[in-house]
Amino acid sequence: METKPTAAQRVMDTRTASSPSLIGQPKSALDTPALLVDLDVMETNIARIVATCRAHGVSWRPHAKGHKTPEIAHKLMAAGAIGLTCAKLGEVEVFADAGIGDCVIANQVVGAAKMRRLTAVLGHADPVVAVDSIPNLDELNAAAMQAGKTLRVVIEVNVGMDRAGVEPGAPVLALAREIAKRPGLRFAGVLAWESHAARIADPDEKSRVVAAAIAKLTASARACAEAGFKVEIVSCGGTGTFPYCAQQPGVTEIQAGGAIFSDMHYRTNFHADFPPALTLLATVTSRPTPTRIVMDAGRKAMSSDMAMPSPIGLPPFKAMKISAEHSQVELDEPNAAPRIGDKVEMVAGYSDSTVYLHEEIVAVRKGRIEAVWIIAGRGKIK
Repeated sequence: METKPTAAQRVMDTRTASSPSLIGQPKSALDTPALLVDLDVMETNIARIVATCRAHGVSWRPHAKGHKTPEIAHKLMAAGAIGLTCAKLGEVEVFADAGIGDCVIANQVVGAAKMRRLTAVLGHADPVVAVDSIPNLDELNAAAMQAGKTLRVVIEVNVGMDRAGVEPGAPVLALAREIAKRPGLRFAGVLAWESHAARIADPDEKSRVVAAAIAKLTASARACAEAGFKVEIVSCGGTGTFPYCAQQPGVTEIQAGGAIFSDMHYRTNFHADFPPALTLLATVTSRPTPTRIVMDAGRKAMSSDMAMPSPIGLPPFKAMKISAEHSQVELDEPNAAPRIGDKVEMVAGYSDSTVYLHEEIVAVRKGRIEAVWIIAGRGKIK
């Protein structure tokens, strides 16, 4: 019986078969712009997250919206993750194709087109969908019953982010009771993201705000449990609130995923101290003046929406600008280095909005290319 190719295989098929292998070569051999991940740094970050979660007795369900790559997802699972958190149904489809079917969609899945796709996914995966309204319960219930399956749902709780989600306490319990009335759905627990705490710099203040926010989530979970509902999942936490989120009593799992890469946004805006693993390799294409460096990586290769990328190893500079196809650095003093043709590596400004610009990510260890992975979740925004 002929098997359906995975998303990664479909992308791989579009490559030129005669392209020489770069495995084992130095990263400087890459054509640019090229997206790199330092495996030693990423694996150290992963190990730190896993150890912290285990120390506090919580599970790790890392968000995959940043890396979007099945090979990285399998590394996370091998390290101790219990599943994945996804932003969109399209990501679940990719990871289910790759054999990882236990994914929480930390957003609402709405509309007839998505119900058809969700029905198909239920045939070979067991996703969990976040809900916050009765109309959405109705369409999810109909889709699950059509598939002859029971769909797990978690109630999204607004603990201070003020985006989606029901208010803590009685509204959560009321929605849990509505879920119980629908035979195609199974209440699995509650979920939240305490994002309003992420930018707080003072550790004591951040700890206090995180604890207060998550207390609303765990109190809602207790109310459901006391009413007779089985609460399996109490999920929260991101890189910007790690490790405080893992320390809160009543939490069963955290979603922090961006920390495996880290980047300038997480480090400067969210005050996360994970070393950066994700970089962008560029080539110097012009030196119009002794202080100006022009490189071949612009907004189409790396984002600057949350934070500017940070060049590694350049002489001191006073300004950096990014246009569509170029990045431009103005040095403090004239300098002949780097020269035209030299490669410059830059720490990603924000990994989430950099990864999705690329078809592949190059895994590097000690400066040499170990693997090239297709970003199979690229473009999966539906």
